[in-house]
Amino acid sequence: MPSSAPAAPSPRKILVVGDSLSAEYGLVRGSGWVALLDQRIARDRIGASVVNASISGDTTSGGLARLPTLLREHRPDLVLLELGGNDALRGLPLTMTRANLAEMAKLSKQAHAKVVILGMQLPPNYGRAYGERFAGLFADVAHSEGAALVPFMLKGVADIPQAEAMFQPDRIHPLAKAHPTILANVWPVLEPLLKAPVR
Repeated sequence: MPSSAPAAPSPRKILVVGDSLSAEYGLVRGSGWVALLDQRIARDRIGASVVNASISGDTTSGGLARLPTLLREHRPDLVLLELGGNDALRGLPLTMTRANLAEMAKLSKQAHAKVVILGMQLPPNYGRAYGERFAGLFADVAHSEGAALVPFMLKGVADIPQAEAMFQPDRIHPLAKAHPTILANVWPVLEPLLKAPVR
């Protein structure tokens, strides 16, 4: 008789759409937080795989342009959006950054994926008011689009005394030793979504 046991659920797919912070800029391959995420999933025997579609220098406009193809190609269950920092470095309008992130979240949800927004903050030299508005836009998008939020992906890296010791000489890109901390910021938000029952 054929077995009546239920088929094993297919592995969930995680799509990371980010910039140099997720693309291992200046790092040995396999030492960035996305690679560490893949290793954590394997170690914990969670049925999931990771696609890293991050590109150094990318902006929210670039991510939005790439996203429809990525969604069609990979059919992810979860989309992690790690973009916005380069928008600020280029002085692009915060309203545009917010709108692009919101549209990326909408497109991901329409493709039946859950969304995680990875928040970012700016160094103090950008000015307090601008910095607060920039940091707040990630929470705004997460709230308006019903997405999960990592408030500050560089918490414990960029906001500690002598933080420069955690960064490459450009003081923008974290060293490999900082990436376990980045994953530790992302994991508590991501893990419940990975372990939630498939609808």
